[in-house]
Amino acid sequence: MASLAAKHPGENEYLQAVEEVMTSIEEIYNQHPEFEAAKIAERIVEPDRIFTFRVAWVDDKGQVQVNLGYRVQYNNAIGPYKGGLRFHPSVNLSILKFLGFEQMFKNALTTLPMGGGKGGSDFAPKGKSDAEVMRFCQAFMTELWRYIGPETDVPAGDIGVGGREVGYLYGMYRKLARENTGVITGKGMTYGGSLIRPEATGFGGIYFLNQMLEQLGSDIKGKTIAVSGFGNVAWGAAKKATELGGKVVTISGPDGYIHDPNGLTPEKIEYMLELRATNNDIVSPYEAEFPGSKFYPNQKPWCVPVDIALPCATQNELNGDDAEMLVKNGVRVVAEISNMGCTPDAIETFLHAKVLYGPGKAVNAGGVATSGLEMTQNSMKLNWTAEEVDAKLHQIMSSIHNACVEYGTEADGYINYMKGANIAGFMKVAKSMVEQGVV
Repeated sequence: MASLAAKHPGENEYLQAVEEVMTSIEEIYNQHPEFEAAKIAERIVEPDRIFTFRVAWVDDKGQVQVNLGYRVQYNNAIGPYKGGLRFHPSVNLSILKFLGFEQMFKNALTTLPMGGGKGGSDFAPKGKSDAEVMRFCQAFMTELWRYIGPETDVPAGDIGVGGREVGYLYGMYRKLARENTGVITGKGMTYGGSLIRPEATGFGGIYFLNQMLEQLGSDIKGKTIAVSGFGNVAWGAAKKATELGGKVVTISGPDGYIHDPNGLTPEKIEYMLELRATNNDIVSPYEAEFPGSKFYPNQKPWCVPVDIALPCATQNELNGDDAEMLVKNGVRVVAEISNMGCTPDAIETFLHAKVLYGPGKAVNAGGVATSGLEMTQNSMKLNWTAEEVDAKLHQIMSSIHNACVEYGTEADGYINYMKGANIAGFMKVAKSMVEQGVV
Protein backbone atom coordinates (compact mmCIF):
# COMPACT_ATOMS: atom_id res chain seq x y z
CA MET A 1 0.00 0.00 0.00
CA ALA A 2 2.86 2.38 0.79
CA SER A 3 4.40 1.70 -2.60
CA LEU A 4 1.04 2.18 -4.34
CA ALA A 5 0.33 5.45 -2.51
CA ALA A 6 3.75 6.78 -3.52
CA LYS A 7 3.13 5.82 -7.12
CA HIS A 8 -0.41 7.27 -7.25
CA PRO A 9 -0.47 10.21 -4.80
CA GLY A 10 -3.82 11.86 -4.12
CA GLU A 11 -5.92 9.05 -5.62
CA ASN A 12 -7.80 8.54 -2.38
CA GLU A 13 -10.85 6.63 -3.60
CA TYR A 14 -8.70 4.20 -5.56
CA LEU A 15 -6.30 3.62 -2.65
CA GLN A 16 -9.23 3.12 -0.26
CA ALA A 17 -10.77 0.45 -2.50
CA VAL A 18 -7.46 -1.38 -2.93
CA GLU A 19 -6.69 -1.36 0.79
CA GLU A 20 -10.11 -2.77 1.68
CA VAL A 21 -9.67 -5.73 -0.67
CA MET A 22 -6.02 -6.41 0.09
CA THR A 23 -6.62 -6.38 3.85
CA SER A 24 -9.50 -8.85 3.42
CA ILE A 25 -7.60 -11.33 1.26
CA GLU A 26 -4.21 -11.22 3.02
CA GLU A 27 -4.66 -14.48 4.93
CA ILE A 28 -5.85 -16.58 1.99
CA TYR A 29 -3.34 -14.92 -0.37
CA ASN A 30 -0.50 -16.12 1.83
CA GLN A 31 -1.82 -19.68 1.58
CA HIS A 32 -1.15 -19.64 -2.18
CA PRO A 33 2.57 -19.32 -2.94
CA GLU A 34 1.75 -19.43 -6.66
CA PHE A 35 0.05 -16.02 -6.26
CA GLU A 36 3.20 -14.50 -4.79
CA ALA A 37 5.42 -16.16 -7.39
CA ALA A 38 3.29 -14.63 -10.17
CA LYS A 39 3.14 -11.26 -8.32
CA ILE A 40 -0.66 -11.30 -8.51
CA ALA A 41 -1.08 -8.61 -5.84
CA GLU A 42 1.21 -6.18 -7.66
CA ARG A 43 -0.42 -6.92 -11.02
CA ILE A 44 -4.07 -6.94 -9.99
CA VAL A 45 -4.01 -3.48 -8.41
CA GLU A 46 -2.86 -1.81 -11.63
CA PRO A 47 -5.22 -1.43 -14.62
CA ASP A 48 -4.21 -2.98 -17.92
CA ARG A 49 -4.44 0.41 -19.60
CA ILE A 50 -6.04 3.84 -19.32
CA PHE A 51 -7.22 6.00 -22.21
CA THR A 52 -7.56 9.74 -21.60
CA PHE A 53 -8.82 11.97 -24.36
CA ARG A 54 -10.13 15.45 -25.16
CA VAL A 55 -13.81 15.76 -26.04
CA ALA A 56 -14.55 18.94 -27.99
CA TRP A 57 -18.18 19.73 -28.83
CA VAL A 58 -20.34 22.73 -29.73
CA ASP A 59 -23.17 23.95 -27.48
CA ASP A 60 -26.49 25.44 -28.61
CA LYS A 61 -25.00 28.95 -28.61
CA GLY A 62 -22.32 27.90 -31.07
CA GLN A 63 -19.61 27.99 -28.40
CA VAL A 64 -16.92 25.30 -28.37
CA GLN A 65 -16.78 23.34 -25.11
CA VAL A 66 -13.98 21.02 -24.01
CA ASN A 67 -14.22 18.10 -21.57
CA LEU A 68 -11.98 15.21 -20.59
CA GLY A 69 -12.94 11.63 -21.43
CA TYR A 70 -11.58 8.43 -19.86
CA ARG A 71 -11.74 4.67 -20.22
CA VAL A 72 -10.02 2.47 -17.64
CA GLN A 73 -9.62 -1.10 -18.93
CA TYR A 74 -8.83 -2.75 -15.64
CA ASN A 75 -8.60 -6.50 -16.06
CA ASN A 76 -9.88 -8.93 -18.69
CA ALA A 77 -8.61 -12.25 -17.31
CA ILE A 78 -12.10 -13.76 -17.20
CA GLY A 79 -13.81 -11.90 -20.06
CA PRO A 80 -14.18 -8.62 -21.98
CA TYR A 81 -13.81 -5.42 -19.97
CA LYS A 82 -17.24 -4.49 -18.61
CA GLY A 83 -18.31 -1.43 -16.68
CA GLY A 84 -20.25 1.80 -16.91
CA LEU A 85 -19.61 5.28 -18.22
CA ARG A 86 -20.17 8.10 -15.72
CA PHE A 87 -20.86 11.67 -16.88
CA HIS A 88 -20.55 14.00 -13.89
CA PRO A 89 -18.37 17.02 -12.96
CA SER A 90 -16.81 15.01 -10.11
CA VAL A 91 -15.33 12.39 -12.46
CA ASN A 92 -11.58 12.01 -12.16
CA LEU A 93 -9.05 9.22 -12.60
CA SER A 94 -9.07 8.19 -8.93
CA ILE A 95 -12.83 7.61 -8.92
CA LEU A 96 -12.76 5.70 -12.20
CA LYS A 97 -9.87 3.50 -11.07
CA PHE A 98 -11.68 2.71 -7.82
CA LEU A 99 -14.84 1.86 -9.75
CA GLY A 100 -12.93 -0.27 -12.27
CA PHE A 101 -11.12 -2.12 -9.49
CA GLU A 102 -14.42 -2.87 -7.70
CA GLN A 103 -16.05 -3.80 -11.00
CA MET A 104 -13.44 -6.49 -11.66
CA PHE A 105 -14.42 -8.40 -8.50
CA LYS A 106 -18.12 -7.63 -8.79
CA ASN A 107 -18.20 -9.08 -12.31
CA ALA A 108 -16.28 -12.13 -11.15
CA LEU A 109 -18.91 -12.71 -8.45
CA THR A 110 -21.72 -12.82 -11.02
CA THR A 111 -20.18 -16.03 -12.49
CA LEU A 112 -20.58 -14.46 -15.96
CA PRO A 113 -17.48 -14.13 -18.22
CA MET A 114 -16.84 -10.41 -17.75
CA GLY A 115 -13.71 -8.50 -16.83
CA GLY A 116 -13.66 -5.09 -15.15
CA GLY A 117 -13.55 -1.59 -16.57
CA LYS A 118 -14.97 1.90 -16.08
CA GLY A 119 -15.01 5.21 -17.90
CA GLY A 120 -16.67 8.56 -18.27
CA SER A 121 -16.19 12.28 -18.44
CA ASP A 122 -16.42 15.44 -16.34
CA PHE A 123 -19.31 16.51 -18.61
CA ALA A 124 -22.58 17.36 -16.80
CA PRO A 125 -25.72 16.30 -18.73
CA LYS A 126 -27.97 18.13 -16.26
CA GLY A 127 -29.13 21.45 -17.69
CA LYS A 128 -28.08 20.57 -21.24
CA SER A 129 -30.50 20.27 -24.14
CA ASP A 130 -31.02 16.96 -25.91
CA ALA A 131 -29.11 18.35 -28.89
CA GLU A 132 -26.13 19.30 -26.68
CA VAL A 133 -26.09 15.89 -24.99
CA MET A 134 -26.24 14.24 -28.41
CA ARG A 135 -23.32 16.27 -29.76
CA PHE A 136 -21.24 15.54 -26.67
CA CYS A 137 -21.99 11.79 -26.79
CA GLN A 138 -21.13 11.65 -30.48
CA ALA A 139 -17.82 13.48 -29.87
CA PHE A 140 -17.05 11.17 -26.92
CA MET A 141 -17.72 8.03 -28.95
CA THR A 142 -15.66 9.33 -31.87
CA GLU A 143 -12.63 9.08 -29.58
CA LEU A 144 -13.59 5.84 -27.80
CA TRP A 145 -14.99 3.54 -30.48
CA ARG A 146 -11.69 2.06 -31.66
CA TYR A 147 -10.94 0.63 -28.22
CA ILE A 148 -14.26 -1.12 -27.48
CA GLY A 149 -16.20 -4.01 -29.02
CA PRO A 150 -18.52 -6.90 -28.07
CA GLU A 151 -15.57 -9.20 -27.30
CA THR A 152 -13.15 -6.47 -26.19
CA ASP A 153 -14.80 -3.88 -23.94
CA VAL A 154 -18.53 -3.39 -23.34
CA PRO A 155 -19.44 -0.11 -21.60
CA ALA A 156 -22.80 0.58 -19.94
CA GLY A 157 -24.57 3.46 -18.24
CA ASP A 158 -23.80 4.89 -14.80
CA ILE A 159 -24.44 8.21 -13.07
CA GLY A 160 -25.38 10.76 -15.75
CA VAL A 161 -25.64 8.12 -18.48
CA GLY A 162 -29.19 6.86 -18.86
CA GLY A 163 -31.24 5.62 -21.78
CA ARG A 164 -30.91 8.88 -23.74
CA GLU A 165 -27.13 8.97 -23.50
CA VAL A 166 -26.74 5.25 -24.23
CA GLY A 167 -28.86 5.71 -27.37
CA TYR A 168 -26.69 8.56 -28.68
CA LEU A 169 -23.47 6.70 -27.82
CA TYR A 170 -24.59 3.47 -29.47
CA GLY A 171 -25.88 5.30 -32.56
CA MET A 172 -22.47 6.87 -33.14
CA TYR A 173 -20.65 3.60 -32.48
CA ARG A 174 -22.89 1.82 -35.00
CA LYS A 175 -22.15 4.48 -37.61
CA LEU A 176 -18.39 4.45 -37.08
CA ALA A 177 -17.93 0.68 -36.67
CA ARG A 178 -20.51 -0.12 -39.38
CA GLU A 179 -21.95 -3.00 -37.37
CA ASN A 180 -24.83 -3.76 -35.01
CA THR A 181 -23.39 -5.57 -31.99
CA GLY A 182 -23.98 -5.59 -28.25
CA VAL A 183 -21.11 -3.22 -27.57
CA ILE A 184 -23.04 -1.10 -25.05
CA THR A 185 -25.57 -2.34 -22.52
CA GLY A 186 -28.55 -0.49 -21.13
CA LYS A 187 -29.84 -0.06 -24.68
CA GLY A 188 -33.48 0.67 -25.55
CA MET A 189 -35.80 -2.26 -26.18
CA THR A 190 -36.12 -1.31 -29.86
CA TYR A 191 -32.42 -1.93 -30.54
CA GLY A 192 -31.19 -4.77 -28.36
CA GLY A 193 -31.91 -3.85 -24.76
CA SER A 194 -32.97 -6.21 -22.00
CA LEU A 195 -36.17 -6.12 -20.00
CA ILE A 196 -35.88 -5.02 -16.32
CA ARG A 197 -32.38 -3.55 -16.88
CA PRO A 198 -33.28 -0.11 -15.39
CA GLU A 199 -34.59 -1.75 -12.22
CA ALA A 200 -32.00 -4.53 -12.01
CA THR A 201 -29.50 -2.94 -9.60
CA GLY A 202 -32.20 -2.12 -7.07
CA PHE A 203 -34.07 -5.39 -7.59
CA GLY A 204 -30.91 -7.47 -7.22
CA GLY A 205 -29.96 -5.55 -4.08
CA ILE A 206 -33.28 -6.42 -2.46
CA TYR A 207 -32.95 -10.09 -3.46
CA PHE A 208 -29.53 -10.13 -1.78
CA LEU A 209 -30.92 -8.28 1.25
CA ASN A 210 -33.66 -10.88 1.69
CA GLN A 211 -31.04 -13.62 1.82
CA MET A 212 -29.09 -11.66 4.44
CA LEU A 213 -32.27 -11.40 6.51
CA GLU A 214 -32.77 -15.15 6.21
CA GLN A 215 -29.51 -15.53 8.15
CA LEU A 216 -31.30 -13.74 10.99
CA GLY A 217 -34.34 -16.00 10.64
CA SER A 218 -36.38 -13.15 9.18
CA ASP A 219 -37.46 -11.47 5.93
CA ILE A 220 -38.24 -8.00 4.64
CA LYS A 221 -41.97 -7.99 5.50
CA GLY A 222 -42.83 -5.23 7.95
CA LYS A 223 -39.24 -3.96 8.23
CA THR A 224 -38.59 -0.20 8.18
CA ILE A 225 -35.99 0.83 5.59
CA ALA A 226 -33.92 3.98 5.08
CA VAL A 227 -32.95 4.57 1.44
CA SER A 228 -30.61 7.31 0.22
CA GLY A 229 -30.83 8.81 -3.26
CA PHE A 230 -33.84 8.82 -5.57
CA GLY A 231 -32.42 7.86 -8.95
CA ASN A 232 -32.76 4.56 -10.81
CA VAL A 233 -31.03 2.54 -8.09
CA ALA A 234 -33.07 3.96 -5.21
CA TRP A 235 -36.24 3.71 -7.33
CA GLY A 236 -35.64 0.03 -8.13
CA ALA A 237 -34.78 -0.79 -4.51
CA ALA A 238 -37.80 1.07 -3.13
CA LYS A 239 -40.11 -0.52 -5.70
CA LYS A 240 -39.05 -4.12 -5.00
CA ALA A 241 -38.80 -3.63 -1.22
CA THR A 242 -42.35 -2.23 -1.16
CA GLU A 243 -43.64 -5.05 -3.37
CA LEU A 244 -42.20 -7.58 -0.90
CA GLY A 245 -43.79 -5.92 2.13
CA GLY A 246 -41.02 -3.64 3.38
CA LYS A 247 -41.69 -0.07 4.52
CA VAL A 248 -39.34 2.48 2.92
CA VAL A 249 -39.45 5.65 5.03
CA THR A 250 -36.72 7.86 3.51
CA ILE A 251 -35.34 9.09 0.19
CA SER A 252 -32.70 11.78 -0.27
CA GLY A 253 -31.13 14.20 -2.73
CA PRO A 254 -28.35 16.79 -2.75
CA ASP A 255 -30.66 19.21 -0.92
CA GLY A 256 -31.47 16.90 2.03
CA TYR A 257 -33.76 14.00 2.82
CA ILE A 258 -37.46 13.19 3.14
CA HIS A 259 -38.80 11.22 6.10
CA ASP A 260 -42.17 9.67 5.30
CA PRO A 261 -43.25 7.62 8.35
CA ASN A 262 -46.24 6.28 6.40
CA GLY A 263 -43.88 4.56 3.96
CA LEU A 264 -43.59 4.78 0.21
CA THR A 265 -46.43 3.57 -2.00
CA PRO A 266 -46.42 2.79 -5.75
CA GLU A 267 -47.72 6.33 -6.37
CA LYS A 268 -44.93 7.87 -4.30
CA ILE A 269 -42.30 5.70 -5.97
CA GLU A 270 -43.40 6.89 -9.41
CA TYR A 271 -43.23 10.45 -8.10
CA MET A 272 -39.54 9.86 -7.36
CA LEU A 273 -38.95 9.60 -11.12
CA GLU A 274 -40.93 12.79 -11.76
CA LEU A 275 -38.85 14.62 -9.17
CA ARG A 276 -35.60 13.57 -10.79
CA ALA A 277 -36.80 14.62 -14.23
CA THR A 278 -38.34 17.99 -13.37
CA ASN A 279 -36.85 19.44 -10.20
CA ASN A 280 -33.11 19.62 -10.75
CA ASP A 281 -32.44 16.56 -8.57
CA ILE A 282 -34.03 18.02 -5.44
CA VAL A 283 -36.43 16.12 -3.19
CA SER A 284 -37.96 18.95 -1.14
CA PRO A 285 -41.19 19.18 -3.27
CA TYR A 286 -42.14 15.72 -1.96
CA GLU A 287 -43.16 17.27 1.39
CA ALA A 288 -45.89 19.41 -0.18
CA GLU A 289 -47.07 16.58 -2.45
CA PHE A 290 -47.55 14.03 0.35
CA PRO A 291 -48.84 15.39 3.70
CA GLY A 292 -47.36 13.64 6.71
CA SER A 293 -43.85 13.62 5.27
CA LYS A 294 -41.14 16.04 6.35
CA PHE A 295 -38.13 17.46 4.51
CA TYR A 296 -34.82 17.89 6.37
CA PRO A 297 -32.50 20.24 4.42
CA ASN A 298 -28.80 19.48 4.05
CA GLN A 299 -29.00 16.30 6.12
CA LYS A 300 -28.63 12.58 5.48
CA PRO A 301 -31.29 9.99 6.34
CA TRP A 302 -29.13 7.84 8.63
CA CYS A 303 -30.43 9.42 11.86
CA VAL A 304 -33.90 7.91 11.31
CA PRO A 305 -34.42 4.74 13.42
CA VAL A 306 -34.87 1.82 11.00
CA ASP A 307 -34.32 -1.92 10.76
CA ILE A 308 -32.45 -1.72 7.44
CA ALA A 309 -30.24 0.95 5.82
CA LEU A 310 -29.68 0.97 2.05
CA PRO A 311 -27.13 3.49 0.71
CA CYS A 312 -28.20 3.99 -2.93
CA ALA A 313 -26.52 7.26 -3.95
CA THR A 314 -22.74 7.53 -4.27
CA GLN A 315 -19.40 6.54 -2.73
CA ASN A 316 -18.58 7.28 0.94
CA GLU A 317 -22.08 8.63 1.62
CA LEU A 318 -22.34 6.91 5.03
CA ASN A 319 -19.55 7.75 7.49
CA GLY A 320 -18.50 6.60 10.96
CA ASP A 321 -20.79 9.02 12.81
CA ASP A 322 -23.74 7.91 10.65
CA ALA A 323 -22.89 4.27 11.39
CA GLU A 324 -22.78 4.86 15.12
CA MET A 325 -26.19 6.54 14.96
CA LEU A 326 -27.66 3.63 12.99
CA VAL A 327 -26.24 1.08 15.44
CA LYS A 328 -27.49 3.11 18.42
CA ASN A 329 -30.97 3.16 16.85
CA GLY A 330 -30.99 -0.63 16.41
CA VAL A 331 -30.27 -1.16 12.71
CA ARG A 332 -30.00 -4.88 11.91
CA VAL A 333 -28.74 -4.92 8.30
CA VAL A 334 -26.84 -2.41 6.13
CA ALA A 335 -26.57 -3.23 2.43
CA GLU A 336 -24.74 -0.97 -0.04
CA ILE A 337 -26.59 -0.65 -3.32
CA SER A 338 -24.26 2.23 -4.21
CA ASN A 339 -20.58 1.57 -4.98
CA MET A 340 -18.43 1.77 -1.81
CA GLY A 341 -21.26 3.64 -0.09
CA CYS A 342 -19.70 3.34 3.39
CA THR A 343 -16.43 4.80 4.62
CA PRO A 344 -13.86 2.44 6.23
CA ASP A 345 -14.71 3.67 9.75
CA ALA A 346 -18.42 3.06 9.12
CA ILE A 347 -17.69 -0.50 7.97
CA GLU A 348 -15.55 -1.10 11.06
CA THR A 349 -18.41 0.12 13.26
CA PHE A 350 -20.87 -2.30 11.67
CA LEU A 351 -18.48 -5.26 11.84
CA HIS A 352 -17.61 -4.52 15.49
CA ALA A 353 -21.32 -4.33 16.40
CA LYS A 354 -21.99 -7.58 14.48
CA VAL A 355 -24.51 -5.79 12.26
CA LEU A 356 -24.80 -7.62 8.95
CA TYR A 357 -23.05 -5.41 6.37
CA GLY A 358 -23.26 -6.18 2.63
CA PRO A 359 -20.64 -4.47 0.42
CA GLY A 360 -21.60 -2.92 -2.90
CA LYS A 361 -19.56 -5.31 -5.02
CA ALA A 362 -21.91 -8.10 -3.89
CA VAL A 363 -25.19 -6.31 -3.14
CA ASN A 364 -25.39 -4.15 -6.27
CA ALA A 365 -24.07 -6.74 -8.72
CA GLY A 366 -27.58 -7.22 -10.11
CA GLY A 367 -27.11 -4.29 -12.47
CA VAL A 368 -24.00 -5.59 -14.19
CA ALA A 369 -25.39 -9.14 -14.04
CA THR A 370 -28.39 -8.03 -16.09
CA SER A 371 -26.03 -6.17 -18.42
CA GLY A 372 -24.24 -9.49 -18.88
CA LEU A 373 -27.59 -11.11 -19.65
CA GLU A 374 -28.19 -8.35 -22.22
CA MET A 375 -24.82 -9.21 -23.82
CA THR A 376 -25.88 -12.86 -23.97
CA GLN A 377 -29.20 -12.00 -25.61
CA ASN A 378 -27.40 -9.80 -28.16
CA SER A 379 -24.96 -12.61 -28.99
CA MET A 380 -27.84 -15.06 -29.46
CA LYS A 381 -29.91 -12.51 -31.43
CA LEU A 382 -32.98 -12.96 -29.22
CA ASN A 383 -34.86 -11.43 -26.30
CA TRP A 384 -35.91 -13.10 -23.07
CA THR A 385 -39.11 -12.22 -21.25
CA ALA A 386 -39.02 -10.13 -18.07
CA GLU A 387 -39.81 -13.28 -16.10
CA GLU A 388 -36.86 -15.14 -17.64
CA VAL A 389 -34.45 -12.28 -16.93
CA ASP A 390 -35.76 -11.91 -13.37
CA ALA A 391 -35.37 -15.65 -12.72
CA LYS A 392 -31.75 -15.53 -13.93
CA LEU A 393 -31.13 -12.43 -11.77
CA HIS A 394 -32.51 -14.29 -8.72
CA GLN A 395 -30.18 -17.20 -9.45
CA ILE A 396 -27.11 -14.97 -9.85
CA MET A 397 -27.77 -13.01 -6.63
CA SER A 398 -28.28 -16.29 -4.76
CA SER A 399 -24.97 -17.59 -6.10
CA ILE A 400 -23.18 -14.40 -4.99
CA HIS A 401 -24.72 -14.65 -1.53
CA ASN A 402 -23.66 -18.29 -1.20
CA ALA A 403 -20.07 -17.39 -2.15
CA CYS A 404 -20.02 -14.62 0.48
CA VAL A 405 -21.27 -17.04 3.14
CA GLU A 406 -18.72 -19.68 2.10
CA TYR A 407 -15.72 -17.37 2.40
CA GLY A 408 -17.02 -14.94 5.03
CA THR A 409 -18.44 -17.07 7.86
CA GLU A 410 -16.35 -16.57 10.99
CA ALA A 411 -15.76 -18.91 13.94
CA ASP A 412 -18.59 -17.38 15.99
CA GLY A 413 -21.05 -17.79 13.10
CA TYR A 414 -21.09 -14.10 12.13
CA ILE A 415 -20.99 -13.60 8.36
CA ASN A 416 -18.43 -11.01 7.28
CA TYR A 417 -19.89 -10.32 3.84
CA MET A 418 -17.13 -7.86 2.95
CA LYS A 419 -14.44 -10.47 3.53
CA GLY A 420 -16.48 -13.16 1.77
CA ALA A 421 -17.16 -11.03 -1.32
CA ASN A 422 -13.57 -9.83 -1.59
CA ILE A 423 -12.09 -13.33 -1.29
CA ALA A 424 -14.59 -14.97 -3.66
CA GLY A 425 -14.06 -12.34 -6.36
CA PHE A 426 -10.31 -12.18 -5.88
CA MET A 427 -9.80 -15.95 -6.02
CA LYS A 428 -11.54 -16.26 -9.39
CA VAL A 429 -9.56 -13.45 -11.01
CA ALA A 430 -6.24 -14.46 -9.40
CA LYS A 431 -6.54 -18.11 -10.45
CA SER A 432 -7.35 -17.05 -14.02
CA MET A 433 -4.28 -14.79 -14.09
CA VAL A 434 -2.00 -17.57 -12.80
CA GLU A 435 -3.34 -20.10 -15.31
CA GLN A 436 -2.82 -17.69 -18.23
CA GLY A 437 0.77 -16.79 -17.40
CA VAL A 438 2.41 -13.38 -17.12
CA VAL A 439 0.63 -11.30 -19.75
